[in-house]
Amino acid sequence: MGPTYLRQAGRGGAPPVPATRRDLRPIGQLLVESGDLTPRDQLRALALQARASARFGDILLAHGLVGKDRLYRGIARQFGTEVADFDATPPDIRLVEAYGVERCLADGILPWHRRDGVVLVASARPEQFAGLKPGLEALFGPVAMTVTPEADLHRAIMDRHPRRLADRAETRVPADASCRAWPSRLLPRLAMAVCLAAAALLVAAPAVWFVLIAGWAALTLVALMLMKAAAFGAEIAAGRDRRAAAPDAAAPIIARLPTVSLLVPLYKERSIAARLIERLDRLDYPRELLDILLVVEADDRTTCDALDALNLPPRFRQIVVPDGALKTKPRALNFALDFCRGSIVGICDAEDAPAPDQLWTVVRRFHQRGPEVACLQGVLDYYNARSNWLSRCFTIEYAAWFRVLLPGLARLGLPIPLGGTTLFLRRRVLEDIGGWDAHNVTEDADLGIRLARHGYRTELIETVTEEEANCWFWPWIRQRSRWLKGYMVTWAVHTRRPRRLWRDLGPWRFIGFQVLFLGTISQFLAAPAVWSAWLLFAALPHPADGLIPPGAIVAVSALFLAAEALNLAIGAYAVRGPRHRFLVKWVPTLIVYFPFAVIAAYKGALELLSRPFFWDKTQHGRDLGPAPDRG
Repeated sequence: MGPTYLRQAGRGGAPPVPATRRDLRPIGQLLVESGDLTPRDQLRALALQARASARFGDILLAHGLVGKDRLYRGIARQFGTEVADFDATPPDIRLVEAYGVERCLADGILPWHRRDGVVLVASARPEQFAGLKPGLEALFGPVAMTVTPEADLHRAIMDRHPRRLADRAETRVPADASCRAWPSRLLPRLAMAVCLAAAALLVAAPAVWFVLIAGWAALTLVALMLMKAAAFGAEIAAGRDRRAAAPDAAAPIIARLPTVSLLVPLYKERSIAARLIERLDRLDYPRELLDILLVVEADDRTTCDALDALNLPPRFRQIVVPDGALKTKPRALNFALDFCRGSIVGICDAEDAPAPDQLWTVVRRFHQRGPEVACLQGVLDYYNARSNWLSRCFTIEYAAWFRVLLPGLARLGLPIPLGGTTLFLRRRVLEDIGGWDAHNVTEDADLGIRLARHGYRTELIETVTEEEANCWFWPWIRQRSRWLKGYMVTWAVHTRRPRRLWRDLGPWRFIGFQVLFLGTISQFLAAPAVWSAWLLFAALPHPADGLIPPGAIVAVSALFLAAEALNLAIGAYAVRGPRHRFLVKWVPTLIVYFPFAVIAAYKGALELLSRPFFWDKTQHGRDLGPAPDRG
């Protein structure tokens, strides 16, 4: 088991001294002997540990079988050392900086202070200390181990090194893969130059301007239609295969279940905090293996006070992100990533109501797949679809995206722009590629493309998370403008070195990326020019009057009508199930719904010129609705 340490009498005396004892007495036995644990609870915890990749002490804490202070006093007796008291003796910042804050978090240790020429190192994972000791001694000279709860270690690091961790959260993604690397606001300046050139062409030669815009819109629409039709066909074929397939075999037996960390970024969520905790507490997964991190901003007293007023179960932890000029969801996720305990990391939004068995679905799918499957994306749905017309259309749109188009694109082998929630990743892969781009306001879409560029695959799973549809007009515009601005940013980031992108993705996926991102952006920005063509049908003045043959106008109009028909067919297919069948009659109204996104696209484009990293926050809790109890 490696060396242990004999505890010295009295705190503050000589440092713990290494002992020659090779075997450690089990912590359960020590706690039983001290009266801190009953033999029955010891057997219960041992039975739970047989199938879980969790430490015995973590199981005891998760099930409330022993208190934290008593557990760590027992661990200190087990290893013959003492429990570090960071309040009585604060950690020496110089020692921590010498080892590195990031290494401290990764290794679960904290160089505490020097006593009688020996550096005391607090460890939250004392069973791993022997492997770290040679490196520590090479850096500090003689060292001795003390023990500390992981939460206390994290708190000590966060309290004393907030700026270092905040800077890391903002720069985890390499500069050449992040939009933060645009020098001197290069993108806004280029975008402004393009806008000015387009405006000059419109004034000098309006007919040429219209022909170019309309031609580009028609070209990108054809490409998008072909992609959507192919994805639609692939999903229909997959549905037939699923119905014809034999019933699924029994769920695989997993020898050692992994720990799952669930990141829940919150900002100004007083009205929804209690409801969120209730929903997440319904998740059916061993509590010792579920690590839920509620990630809040330091200046958000609204949410902090709301959480402080709740009696959070042991599986919940609150992570406070230091204040900074940049305040985005991906920055908060990056900050919290270092404090996760799980080998699988999931994302959950404030308004989410995940299916209770969702984590089992995720763990089993990762177990069945090889390491090339780095990400699983679940289905997003809405619990307030009946609220009003906007929520009905939003629900149809999401059903088409998550139940038809995304699965179809995945089956075609194309890169997937991820959704921001019901998203699960292998932590090792997430750390290897640098986490999230803290400056990208659609960090999920960007992450999906970066995963594909690194050779990883994303799979869609059928587990459903319900959330609140944004069913008020201006909040809907604000949310959609952020999404479209993020699409613009993501396209620009990945296309600034097109040859490298071609090499990373390959021809097929490169074309798919361009069609999906550039095509979507183009359709919304070119829409006003295309709509103006109706003036030609009405024999009203138009810049292109007499320039475009009537046959070409009819052909382009037929193309746009065919595109609308395809969208309606996909929407109707997506809501054909019993839960959303009532929405079928509302599908034709999507013709009125989608044009609203043009307003959002221009709002996003203007923000790209002035505030490219501004995060237009969506306010949750406007329409909580009765979330169905599927437990």
